[in-house]
Amino acid sequence: MQSSEIRTVTTEDQLREIVKEPPQTIWDKDIARIDEHARTIIAHSPFVLLATSNTDGACDVSPRGDPAGSVLVLDDHRLVLADRPGNHRLDSFRNMLRNPHAGLLFIVPGMNETLRINGRATLVADAPFFDDLLVQGKRPRLAVLIDVEELYMHCAKAFLRSSLWKPETWPDRKSLPTLGRIAKDQMGLKGVPAKVIDAGLALDAATNQY
Repeated sequence: MQSSEIRTVTTEDQLREIVKEPPQTIWDKDIARIDEHARTIIAHSPFVLLATSNTDGACDVSPRGDPAGSVLVLDDHRLVLADRPGNHRLDSFRNMLRNPHAGLLFIVPGMNETLRINGRATLVADAPFFDDLLVQGKRPRLAVLIDVEELYMHCAKAFLRSSLWKPETWPDRKSLPTLGRIAKDQMGLKGVPAKVIDAGLALDAATNQY
């Protein structure tokens, strides 16, 4: 496709010519607080996506995983995510220090609907609630405190279209490259077999989860 064939959308008016304004009920579903239903979903979610951006608008989305129930709800307007050992890039945290706005997407296995939360993030080095964030007896080094500004449910369409929870639609894992192979090729690692890299990554994942 030639660049001249690409028809871009540059204004909200143009956007609304293509996608009409939703009914008021869609806007009204934002309750901006953690009610009993949101608490239940958060308590059952072992996986959440954390979205941040820096002051230039460059975005980052980071996967966060812990046993279900590990996200701490402090009250109707605040929740806490523990930080666990990772790759030390700290992309999300560096963004938060410059721009506190953050978005969360809570996923529950087998549930097609998701919980969306947007708010202001504060990076916390220690607090009394750290004792409630222990997993396998280990305290987190850092935690993210979210002051909820928006909270609403997202419908099931994306998960239904993708058949995400249907194992029969999943690809054969052997048809996909391993992380060791990807790292070797993308980083130009010479003289190190992919299987050696995979073994090292597997050992690190198994011994440094918390």
